[in-house]
Amino acid sequence: DTAKSAYIPAMIQIVPQKPAKDTRVVVAMSGGVDSSVTAALMAEAGFDVVGVTLQLYDHGEAVQKKGACCAGQDIYDAKRVADTLSIPHYVLDYETRFREEVMEDFADTYLRGETPIPCVKCNQTVKFRDLLGTAKDLGAEAMVTGHYVRRVEGPNGAEMHRALDHSKDQSYFLFSTTREQLDFLRFPLGDMDKAETRRHAQRFALPVAEKPESQDICFVPNGSYARVVERLRPGACDPGDVVDLEGNVLGMHDGIINFTVGQRRGLGVAAGTPMYVVKIEPDLKRVVIGPKDALLCEAIRVTEMNWLDHAPLTDKLRRVKVKVRSTTEPVDADIYDDGDDIHVKFVQPQAGVAPGQACVAYEGDKVLGGGWIER
Repeated sequence: DTAKSAYIPAMIQIVPQKPAKDTRVVVAMSGGVDSSVTAALMAEAGFDVVGVTLQLYDHGEAVQKKGACCAGQDIYDAKRVADTLSIPHYVLDYETRFREEVMEDFADTYLRGETPIPCVKCNQTVKFRDLLGTAKDLGAEAMVTGHYVRRVEGPNGAEMHRALDHSKDQSYFLFSTTREQLDFLRFPLGDMDKAETRRHAQRFALPVAEKPESQDICFVPNGSYARVVERLRPGACDPGDVVDLEGNVLGMHDGIINFTVGQRRGLGVAAGTPMYVVKIEPDLKRVVIGPKDALLCEAIRVTEMNWLDHAPLTDKLRRVKVKVRSTTEPVDADIYDDGDDIHVKFVQPQAGVAPGQACVAYEGDKVLGGGWIER
């Protein structure tokens, strides 16, 4: 009973003074443990729950493996969970949208010598734009997902906060969520850790209770993203030079898409000291390598900024914390808008800042906004 009641108060506030049984919610169900527990919690709280799973790519052409979200097995698992919970379940064909908005962008970003984050693009377009619109068409009062992030009602409206368990926090991947979308979204798992989620899965006797967590990009077979890029963009693996900071040729590579800034392994170059990818020059098909201190970056420009905080950015420096990689903790930086670009100046130079990745700004656990790191 304690486990059951802990999360009901936060969830029943979707529509104040409206009974849960009269409040329809759409739960995005990937077939994994997190979204399955989310659906179960919402059903337990008495909501009119509709489960929706997206078919995002051709399973025969793109992927034949277990453990990748939205693969054929996962659609089947989502249906089994919905049947267990006695809730309606729909599979929506979003293949064309996903290919155009996510997979094509993934390939083009690598060709530009940048490092993409397809999960952000998927959340930004297919899920939190297209699926959210479908949820509204279905008469839902909210769309609920299994992301580890918190939605907090602040003095100026809904705010996005880091998950209570920082090791599972997914706010970095959700920086592009708009204020309007945040009004419609709910994240029941934001106050849990993974062990707690697993306990709920067992309590509900869900068929996916012991399902392992996927670590792969859903449309990348066996982790070989270069093969996917080459299939989408023939010629993407054309060879080129590996050079040092002075432009001296040290070796050859088999395609710039196999490299990212900060990479140390697989350079194919013998050197007396450890060398890292410092820069990628797509027009010349060159990979530039150098010692670790050459990776240090003092400032960056950020484009397509999605600013969530009620206080707008100005030309005055604002001290914040920023994350420039999903696996790092936020660091101190100053951020400002000069009228043309958003600039971020690190208090301490940062290593391995990769173009194409996201820069997300925080104030404590509150997400202020984020954008894309420019080359």
